[in-house]
Amino acid sequence: MALPADVTTGTWTLDNSHSEIGFTVRHAGISKVRGQFTEAAATLDLPGDISDARINATINTASFDSGDVNRDGHVKGEDFFDVEKFPEISFVSNGLVAKGDRYELTGDLTIKGVTRPVTLDTEFNGVAVDPFGNTRAGVSAGTTISRKDFGLTWNAILETGGVLVSDKVAINLELAFIAPAA
Repeated sequence: MALPADVTTGTWTLDNSHSEIGFTVRHAGISKVRGQFTEAAATLDLPGDISDARINATINTASFDSGDVNRDGHVKGEDFFDVEKFPEISFVSNGLVAKGDRYELTGDLTIKGVTRPVTLDTEFNGVAVDPFGNTRAGVSAGTTISRKDFGLTWNAILETGGVLVSDKVAINLELAFIAPAA
């Protein structure tokens, strides 16, 4: 499948300041906690055929931010991400398949030294040229993972019989990429 007419081939780079790498996890079985990673780097390699596109991304685990300093400190510690020992999360794509006006992006996600395949439901949001002459492309993507699959097993049992942190984590990505210089 050919690239859309307004998308150029080459290596596009993530515009971290206009992107969000977010998550949602259920807390105590009654509410959802949202947060994000604020530092990441990624490249989007686009050859002429979109099915050959590849994304390589790294996320700084110490940039975890849920809006609560105490929770963030716990999650950055050994019970969860252990950011001193595992400073990055990585994603390396290995396939992109068109599904109507959406795409399935498959790849290997590595968290805390454990690599598992994931599939992201992906939407191409279009291309625009900003006031500074940069060509940008927007992408939205999401998936749900089991945190236990990646060795993130800490939890606490509640008096009501539930657990403090759900196993399922929804990952929500709003990404802006900048085209290679002409």
